[in-house]
Amino acid sequence: MKTLSVPATPPEVGATLQRMRLDRGLTLEDLSRAAGVSKSMLSQIEREKANPTIAVAWRLANALGIGIGELLSTEARPVETIRILEPHETPTLSGDHAGYVLRILGPMSLAGKYEWYELTLSAGGELVSAPHDPGTTEHLTVLHGAIEVEVEDHKRKLKLGGTARYEADKAHAIRNAGKTEAKALLVVIHR
Repeated sequence: MKTLSVPATPPEVGATLQRMRLDRGLTLEDLSRAAGVSKSMLSQIEREKANPTIAVAWRLANALGIGIGELLSTEARPVETIRILEPHETPTLSGDHAGYVLRILGPMSLAGKYEWYELTLSAGGELVSAPHDPGTTEHLTVLHGAIEVEVEDHKRKLKLGGTARYEADKAHAIRNAGKTEAKALLVVIHR
C-alpha cells in the first residue's frame, strides 16, 4: 500500500493568485469583475488573511484561464507553448433575464484594452449597455441570424456576415432582430 505525502503547510493561494494576476497585467478590480468576487475578498486572499472557498477558488481559476489545481498547487508550472482553453474554462456572463449569453474569448490580461466575446442572443434577446469610457469603440460581426444595433437614437440592422463599427462611449444596445437565435463576434477596443 502506497502512502501519500502531505505537504507540511497548505498552499500559498494568496501569493500564487497575486503572481498570476500581476503576470496577466490585471488589477484587483479587473479580476474582481471577471470572477464575480469582491475586491476586498481578493485583497484578503492575496494577503493570506483569508482562504477562498472551493467555489471562490473555482471562479478565480476560471477568470485567470487556469485549472483550479494550478491555483492550489505548490509547484511552479512550466509555460506552455500553446495554451488551450476547454469550453468549460471559458468565462461566461449570462443575462438570462435579457436573453443573452456572452462568452469571454479574450485573455483577462487584455481586459480594459482589447476585449472580444461571442455573443448569443435568443429570439427577442438584447444586450443593453451604458456608455463605456470615452473613445471606446465596438465592432460586431454577425455569425448567425439577424441583429440590430442601436447607438443613442440611431438603429441599423445587420445580416449574416455583416459588421457594425460604432462608438460605444454612448448608450447602445444589440438586439436579436430575427425569430431564431443569433450569434455574433463582439470586439471592444478601449482608448
